[in-house]
Amino acid sequence: MNPFLALISKLDITEVFKTKGNLRRWSAKRTIGGIIVMTACSTILEQGITWEAVVMCGIGIVPISLSFFEK
Repeated sequence: MNPFLALISKLDITEVFKTKGNLRRWSAKRTIGGIIVMTACSTILEQGITWEAVVMCGIGIVPISLSFFEK
């Protein structure tokens, strides 16, 4: 077996989303929101500003901005 594949198979992605005390880690809502915004930005670069890209940015920014109010 390829050593790289053996290393990747031991990687546990769920550990990235767990929190430890006050230490902020990645969360699914911030990551998904970021991916939506990146996709919208990519679309804007390729096709220009469209209403679909603006809506995608709005949808992506809502969970990120609401996460600032969490304790």
